[in-house]
Amino acid sequence: MTATPEPADPGHATAEAARPPVVDLLDRLRAIPRPERLLSPEREQALTARQRELLDELGVLVDNGFADLTMAGLAARLSCSLRTLYELAPSRDELVLLVVDRNLWRIGRQAAAVIEPDMAPLDALRAYLAATTMAVAGLREPFARDLAAVPAAQRVYDAHSEYIIAVARELLDMAVERGDIAPVDTAAVARVMAGVGREFARPEVLATLRSPPKDAADTVVEVMLAGLRARNRAASPG
Repeated sequence: MTATPEPADPGHATAEAARPPVVDLLDRLRAIPRPERLLSPEREQALTARQRELLDELGVLVDNGFADLTMAGLAARLSCSLRTLYELAPSRDELVLLVVDRNLWRIGRQAAAVIEPDMAPLDALRAYLAATTMAVAGLREPFARDLAAVPAAQRVYDAHSEYIIAVARELLDMAVERGDIAPVDTAAVARVMAGVGREFARPEVLATLRSPPKDAADTVVEVMLAGLRARNRAASPG
């Protein structure tokens, strides 16, 4: 499930294209500390093809909630041995967290890949946040509810959310430096803009949305970006 972003304002695009490229954009983003992975690159590389396949299948299986699932039940539904699952994680909750963290890292890599070094900061921000909201694409209320009941899940989401916020703030800072937007509290704006996907993933919020959570999150980001651009035009002389 994906959202189709609104087309950018032609006049704004022309103005941004006339600005010099931000040659240090990627370097500045690479300097931001990343969250620690539950499944280290070394450990993931050591997994067998079957173990990777099981982690992928688990991601689909728990979409409808996992509170009633046991390790034995998961093994039966995945047609694998209990031993195989326990080699991946010592408990059901830790296995689910492993799947969630792995998925968030995959989305993070895909989001980073959409940023090109010659992008204007706001264009990079728009593309990056559209990619990160894939974390809530197709999110179902039972899964969101069960995940919210696992305390360790908050730490996983907090780490990934703080990283997204840091990237958003850095891009907003660069937009201010270039004069693309008027000076603003970038820490505050980044926290709201980058946190909307997580907010819409909360089970009590998810149940109230009139559109899929990704569509809703992308729309809010578009509204905020339009507001920043309009604010800059209003502040510009002439």
